[in-house]
Amino acid sequence: MTTRRHLILGAASSAAALYAGVFQLRATAATETFEVSYTDAQWRARLSPQQYAVLRQEGTEPAGSSPLNKEHRPGIFSCAACALPLFASTTKFDSGTGWPSFWKPLDKAVATRQDRSFGMVRTEAHCRRCGGHLGHVFDDGPPPTGLRYCMNGLSLIFAPTPA
Repeated sequence: MTTRRHLILGAASSAAALYAGVFQLRATAATETFEVSYTDAQWRARLSPQQYAVLRQEGTEPAGSSPLNKEHRPGIFSCAACALPLFASTTKFDSGTGWPSFWKPLDKAVATRQDRSFGMVRTEAHCRRCGGHLGHVFDDGPPPTGLRYCMNGLSLIFAPTPA
């Protein structure tokens, strides 16, 4: 028989597991070392408050809010924190999700790790050089990779290819 005590203990256990998952992700991210590294104060000075929230605090911008959703010119999408080239425009596609999406990053540009936040398991994508949070990778993308790198526009800068 389920009692009130069972419900309370179950809810407390679930909350503890969720907290542990979030804490584990942040602890893992915080202990990694990267080629480009700044203090928290230096990151805050280099990035806008919105970019800082996404790139350094693993936030997510609202769906449909990025002007990069409508960017279709030839060029390169780079990390907004350290300018490392991440994606070629030839791999960008409209996923219908509201975020810039790509089916493949440039070689040795994007690294991944498991993200257990919000009570689910996902693959988080971050800049290989500075560790900046870019978004997540899903396995529902188009050929040839079948992957969808769903990126926050705030984590990217676009440079068109010269004519």
